[in-house]
Amino acid sequence: MASLKQFIRNVRASKTIADERAVVQKESAAIRASFREETHDHNIRRNNVAKLLYLFTLGERTHFGQIECLKLLASPRFADKRLGYLGTMLLLDENQEVLTLVTNSLKNDLNHSNQYVVGLALCTLGNIASVEMSRDLFPEIENLIQTSNPYIRKKAALCAMRICRKVPDLQEHFLEKAKLILSDRNHGVLLSGLTLAVNMCEAEEQEEVEEGVIDMFKTLVPQLVHTLKSLQSSGYTPEHDVSGITDPFLQVKILHLFRILGRGDATVSEQINDILAQVATNTESSKNVGNSILYEAVLTILDIEADSGLRVLGVNILGKFLTNKDNNIRYVALNTLIKVVAIEPNAVQRHRNTILECLRDPDISIRRRALDLSFTLIREDNVRVLIRELLAFLEVADTEFKPVMTTQIGVAADRYAPSKRWHIDTMLRVVKLAGNHVKEQILSSFVRLIATTPDLQTYSVQKLYAALKSDITQEALTLAATWSIGEFGEALLRGGSYEEEELVKEVRETDIVDLYETILNSTYANQIVTEFIVTSAMKLTTRMTDASQVERIRRLIMSRQSDLNVEIQQRAVEYGNMFGYDSIRRGVLEKMPPPEIKEEHRVLGEATHKKKDNRKSVLKSKTNKPLPKQSEADLLGDLLGGTEAPSVDTSATINGQQNTADLLADILGGGTSVQSPPPQVSSPAPSSASNMDSMMDLMGNGTATAPKPAASPAPSAPAGQPVYNKNGLNVTIQISRSAAGAQAQARFRNTSNFDTLTGVGLQAAVPKSQKLTLQAINKSTLEGGEEATQAMRIVPAGGSLPPKLRLRLRISYQKDDGSPALTEQVDWSEA
Repeated sequence: MASLKQFIRNVRASKTIADERAVVQKESAAIRASFREETHDHNIRRNNVAKLLYLFTLGERTHFGQIECLKLLASPRFADKRLGYLGTMLLLDENQEVLTLVTNSLKNDLNHSNQYVVGLALCTLGNIASVEMSRDLFPEIENLIQTSNPYIRKKAALCAMRICRKVPDLQEHFLEKAKLILSDRNHGVLLSGLTLAVNMCEAEEQEEVEEGVIDMFKTLVPQLVHTLKSLQSSGYTPEHDVSGITDPFLQVKILHLFRILGRGDATVSEQINDILAQVATNTESSKNVGNSILYEAVLTILDIEADSGLRVLGVNILGKFLTNKDNNIRYVALNTLIKVVAIEPNAVQRHRNTILECLRDPDISIRRRALDLSFTLIREDNVRVLIRELLAFLEVADTEFKPVMTTQIGVAADRYAPSKRWHIDTMLRVVKLAGNHVKEQILSSFVRLIATTPDLQTYSVQKLYAALKSDITQEALTLAATWSIGEFGEALLRGGSYEEEELVKEVRETDIVDLYETILNSTYANQIVTEFIVTSAMKLTTRMTDASQVERIRRLIMSRQSDLNVEIQQRAVEYGNMFGYDSIRRGVLEKMPPPEIKEEHRVLGEATHKKKDNRKSVLKSKTNKPLPKQSEADLLGDLLGGTEAPSVDTSATINGQQNTADLLADILGGGTSVQSPPPQVSSPAPSSASNMDSMMDLMGNGTATAPKPAASPAPSAPAGQPVYNKNGLNVTIQISRSAAGAQAQARFRNTSNFDTLTGVGLQAAVPKSQKLTLQAINKSTLEGGEEATQAMRIVPAGGSLPPKLRLRLRISYQKDDGSPALTEQVDWSEA
């Protein structure tokens, strides 16, 4: 057999994939044959395992060599053990059954007299330890972590971290030893001890272990402050120096532990304020090593109970990062500022110009983050400046940015508009620049704005008509303009001006009809555009005075009575029949009354509400840790650790029928009845009509039924309790109790700006003493910022409900980036 070096040469010398495959297959066969010969020559076995590791790096199958690795472990020679442990770490994982055979070898080598053999065993156990191995071998690790040899102590500390993750119950065995390690003078041991301490504290935050761990480590804060101060002030030390900074890895790890210990604790925060200010002020930022320490210091400052001056210093450091030439540093700064803007909005506002400059960065990821941050900076006092910059960026933005930008600009204008005129001008600019990317809710809000502003209706319809005449390619512009022309056509024909330099040219009736015919004959006349134009033209027949133009409109509508689309054909037939009833036609097609704008009708509903200034929830969101994956049969079983089977409504589904609220149906139809024509001249709209069709009904094209009265404002619901917050999906539950039981409403919100979530929904289970009825989610696809709700009812099977409800939830969703569907299981308890 060839040596390893010759084997590698042969593989590299292969000119085609077929040649390489032939070499690999030939060598694999030779390795198998050598294994069957049961040779006792350690050199041959070691050579074979080395080749297997090379095959592993090539992605070839190497399972047949697992036992050979175990044989090398039993060898007394160090060279054999080293290669055997390396093969064990690479070729095996904690799920392999053969791993049970390794436990005895590890136990022997953990007690070996050679420190390097012990180190090999510790490395292997730290990489592939299973629950069973952790329980069997933790006494050895407990002894080794106290040894006088620093080489072994630091590896034992990391191995203890793996054991604590696998079996949280064993953490109590290492707590006191972790405290002792944090006083070690060896940098390597101290770094490993800090890693173990951080892991233990995070396990308590995630409620995997009993409380008290964080409080225990808080007593060590003065000692760690002294250690960090000595690292900052120490001179040149060759063994720990990295680009002129003493042991940056140790400094970063200490700052990380400070962040956990100081979170929500004013006393600990006060103890570390001075050293944080010293680190932020004295650390050199010209090199990446210093920037890493500064970034960790900023995260700590913003997460603890630091004073306002220190937080402003942290924000200024991030602002300085924005001027760095390194894209990675700028990205990190933008990403952090998005989380910080709710804590220190005024400090972040000082860097507004630098943030806006990032919108022109060649790197798309920088532009994306800068865009997200720009929208969070918008306030009443700067809305004009920021929206002007964002509109300039919208003109040259990538296509993928435009749907999010139009939505966010619409939301910001709806919340902070200094005047109605500015609001209308802004939305007009949006539909002109990116009309093909405007979402339905934004268009609905724009139309509602025009309808509820009588003194600007003439201005709006004139501007929209002029914009549409110059560009018919933007769908949202076409829809808004045709709707406005249909409602306020007499204002357009009447003409007029608002400013001397802005005189409006006279608009003739024939010009409007010509424009409508041009659009209908173009490639931009899709179904919705055609429906809007047909209805708008029908309304114009009661606002025009030239009989010849009314006749042209009648012929235009009659030409659509044979349209391939059933909806357009039906409307055209209904409208054609109405020409024989002039008095009724004028009553049906008169101007719609303006709607009453309620809070629940605003753009994107609760997505436009101001976010609360909650520092703890900005940088650290505590969520229930998903339970280990279970089989489908017992996924909802054994609820809350009990032995009783849960009572689950089998009709509950993850993705039920959508019951999407028709936002456009509220336009000009809020609670006012409309005169209905005789049955023979109209028919009700089909139930399958889209949201845009519903908007057409309000314009008079499906008038057999009067609009429903607007729903009264819903009573204020209790605040939602957090359930899940990960991957851009935020889930909360609102509970309201009554004598009969409890009503729960799960609210799903897509917190990302660019990702679309599909297949959103949940399943739930309760103990057997309760009965659950779960409704379908009203909307299983969520765009950025959108929300959906899913209701459930919980009643006692006997007796009464407990003071606090407990549910086991299975949350499912999928991102539109091609990643696989996610299903996570969460235990939730009512606060």
